[in-house]
Amino acid sequence: MNLRSFIPFFDPSVQEWSLEPRLLRWLTFLWLFVGLVVLFSASYPVADTNFADGLYYFKRQVLWGIVGLLAFSMIVNTPLRYLLGMAHWWVMILLGLILATLVPGLGTTAGGATRWLSIGPIPIQPSELIKPFLVLQSAKVFGNWDRLSWSVRLSWLGVFGLMLVGILLQPNLSTTAFCGMTIWLIALAAGLPYLYLGGTAFAGILLATISISLQSYQRRRIMSFTNPWADAMGDGYQLVQSLLAIGSGGTWGSGFGLSQQKLFYLPIQYTDFIFAVFAEEFGFVGCLLLLLLLMAYATLALIVAMKAQNILHRLVAIGVMILMVGQSLLNIGVAAGVLPTTGLPLPLFSYGGNSMIASLVAAALLIRVARESSEAEVLPLQDAKPKTQRRRRGATRS
Repeated sequence: MNLRSFIPFFDPSVQEWSLEPRLLRWLTFLWLFVGLVVLFSASYPVADTNFADGLYYFKRQVLWGIVGLLAFSMIVNTPLRYLLGMAHWWVMILLGLILATLVPGLGTTAGGATRWLSIGPIPIQPSELIKPFLVLQSAKVFGNWDRLSWSVRLSWLGVFGLMLVGILLQPNLSTTAFCGMTIWLIALAAGLPYLYLGGTAFAGILLATISISLQSYQRRRIMSFTNPWADAMGDGYQLVQSLLAIGSGGTWGSGFGLSQQKLFYLPIQYTDFIFAVFAEEFGFVGCLLLLLLLMAYATLALIVAMKAQNILHRLVAIGVMILMVGQSLLNIGVAAGVLPTTGLPLPLFSYGGNSMIASLVAAALLIRVARESSEAEVLPLQDAKPKTQRRRRGATRS
């Protein structure tokens, strides 16, 4: 096996790929590069104040990016059937870690929620890491739905339900809702009966309603979303500062590194509200270019899904598109005041090693589907010429 295949940016097999996986690969690298640049600007003032090192968050994000790219390179060179075969093990392991966060003394609490486990100095957020494997397992279950017995169906629906309840109890309503919507949309794409889909949708809405009624901070988020200016210094503060940042960007933006709202006006500006800093510094034009990047990524994902002959591959491509593009749009919608405030990160932009690794693993799954779904691989020129010559010599002899 060529070890260079596992080194990011230097995979020699890329020249044999067809157009879609190559475009997706470079779009992913572009997305990652822009995200790191924006994180550098958004996190510098806070890091300099808190740690006397303006590069504190940036250096750690680069490190996590390298780890994620190594996983990325391994996955794009691993047959999808092996990845699908291992998916259930990863889901069960990460489900166990999600439930472990609920055990007193094991979970790490931050911001009023217990979503992390600390392994030495490394914080693990299993609800983020489970997302790409949830796509794989959902595709495997719903893609083979007609061939599974009811006992197997109910067992996996129970596992999915337990995972959602475990994330909800952390509490983390936004990730619970997003994971539930991802599973539901994959089931919809698989063609499950509308009766099942309608029943699960009703159950999900009921669960969210119960959670909001029991959690006062979730109710306050919903109320502040409807009119953040009514309590601009209280519950609506985050959204008001985000809207001020986006509005201050104008057409062309204030310029890279020149955001004013990141100077301790906008909370968590390097994680959940990093888009507001991006919008302030790069303006409407920059936001439009970012949306075009997301549109290009979604278009390529749909092309890959339509070309896939295997339904499992098609569902994986759709699931990854939901993870990458859908979560990005939700994050942007929150920052722009279109949706209630949630804790969903912006993939490859927001600070966080778990989100970085999960996003790069998901992107690698889509590229792997694209490689296996291509009708024909592109032959490198140096190999194509000898093959053509051999055909001509064979024809001459005959």
